[in-house]
Amino acid sequence: MTDFAARRRMMVDTQIRPSDVTKFPIIDAMLTVAREQFVPDAQREAAYAGDLMNLGEGRCLLEPRTLAKILDALNISKDEMVLDVAPALGYSTAVTARMAQLVVAVEEDEQLAEEAQTLLMDAGADNAVVHTGPLAEGAAEHGPYDVIMVQGGVEEVPQALLDQLKDHGRIACVFMEGDLGTVRIGHKAAGRVTWRYAFNAGAPVLPGFTGARAFAL
Repeated sequence: MTDFAARRRMMVDTQIRPSDVTKFPIIDAMLTVAREQFVPDAQREAAYAGDLMNLGEGRCLLEPRTLAKILDALNISKDEMVLDVAPALGYSTAVTARMAQLVVAVEEDEQLAEEAQTLLMDAGADNAVVHTGPLAEGAAEHGPYDVIMVQGGVEEVPQALLDQLKDHGRIACVFMEGDLGTVRIGHKAAGRVTWRYAFNAGAPVLPGFTGARAFAL
């Protein structure tokens, strides 16, 4: 039988801590949440690898290092509401729920959303709820949010999401330009979001997050 707890500790010791992520709530969450429970059965053995996990149809599970560094940059506190866009089976939501007041996950596939909600309940994440709807539309009825995270690549961030971010809130996205990607953190002030570079990372661009294509002859 695979010792997933030992693999979880190794993931933190070899992927998370060496990436200069040392905040206790992040380390504790990633040591506690069973990542193998939030991936397809056929990919459980690869749950703690350091690579991005391809889930098919343009969807992925971000590398543990990337998620940890995003959480480190966002510095979520216990009194904050978080919108987690495209978490698939809910791993990022389960991790974030251990450091936030409430996490709303958005998934557009109804069956995937139902499975994610069940897994989150089984993991004891009773402060997490899964909203079913288009990823690019977020979940305005539960907002506005202190923090928004997008679990995949973006070329452009839909205005609908930016509108759901509170003033003085933060948003994290993996911006893709061809094969090159950078994580940027946006800070909202006076209704306007200003972005700053955080670190390099890549992910497939999510449906609804592509940029306008220029017409060429």
